[in-house]
Amino acid sequence: MTDVRDEDVVERPDEDDYDLLTFGEAGARLEIEIRAMRSRIAEMEQASPVDAHAVSAAKGRLAALQDGASRNAAQPINDENFERFFGYPGKARRNTAW
Repeated sequence: MTDVRDEDVVERPDEDDYDLLTFGEAGARLEIEIRAMRSRIAEMEQASPVDAHAVSAAKGRLAALQDGASRNAAQPINDENFERFFGYPGKARRNTAW
């Protein structure tokens, strides 16, 4: 589990069903990890000697987490943003009943 000591509490939507990993819960978890990674990078950059490879890898992970948070915060999936969200072409499903 990530240990983050940040004054700002991450907000979780009240109406989410916590038995499922909803967009709201995923967003909250991503925000927690982003804050933790920023803190870790700051500590790594202040270390002596600085492990440039580890800092670079941590910055890459931070960028990936931020990219994921950006995708998670997107509007509902439609035909126009389907490929950008999932990474492959397709059509948004209109009727989810099987």
